[in-house]
Amino acid sequence: MRSGELRVEFREESDVTLRKGEFLVVPRGVEYRPVAEERTEVLLFEPRGTTDTGDAETDRTADVERPE
Repeated sequence: MRSGELRVEFREESDVTLRKGEFLVVPRGVEYRPVAEERTEVLLFEPRGTTDTGDAETDRTADVERPE
């Protein structure tokens, strides 16, 4: 993996490696994990209320406002 690349790992699908200028749409409900070996800048859009630690509630979980 080169600098500026982001690997997106999926639980039930093949991993995807993104490079500068590329994008990926992950369907709702699909579990994924972004992994960067070196410094990588990304722009991530998620629906309001998305928990940043998935289903895990830890001291690192951000307090998010859930939509009604």
